[in-house]
Amino acid sequence: MGTRVVAARALAVAAMYGAVAVAVAAAADTPTASPVRAKATGCLVSGDGYFRARLEGAIDAHIDWPNSGTRCEGEYRDKPPGVRLSFQRTAGGAPDLLLVFGLTGVRAGKPAREVGANLTVIVQGKSRIYGTLGDTRCTVDSLTQRPLKPLGSYRVEARGFCTQPAHAIRGDGDVLVSTFEFAGLVNYQ
Repeated sequence: MGTRVVAARALAVAAMYGAVAVAVAAAADTPTASPVRAKATGCLVSGDGYFRARLEGAIDAHIDWPNSGTRCEGEYRDKPPGVRLSFQRTAGGAPDLLLVFGLTGVRAGKPAREVGANLTVIVQGKSRIYGTLGDTRCTVDSLTQRPLKPLGSYRVEARGFCTQPAHAIRGDGDVLVSTFEFAGLVNYQ
């Protein structure tokens, strides 16, 4: 295997573990340093946040989380440039899931199409983590943004799909997220 291939794989694995570390920290009950958070009872203060997805494989679930009872957080990341968004139910569920999306190339206030998405799925309380290990297995078809207050905050709405499963990082099996759509919060500041 060439040096560049090994280096690229090492970088992808390091980035994935960074995303998992952020996701696990976001799942903790301790407060985060994120300056923009929706109130604890809903994803967006406006009441129009949501998360929907179809999961198959090691986790078989049809998720339809409305704004109420869903926690969402998002932030800008600069390496690689883009955003990271996370979604979970505040009251838990069966299974108790946290989904984290890393979207490459998304810029503040700009619509986007055909965006690569790195996906991490965490089954909380079970030590099961699944990851796509990069942004080539999932794609966001379309993404729109609407400015919110405070300045630098946006309502991000997106829909997409994965063509290959997220592989077990901790635990067994694979999880295919065949479709997903969401409206959540991203803070670019």
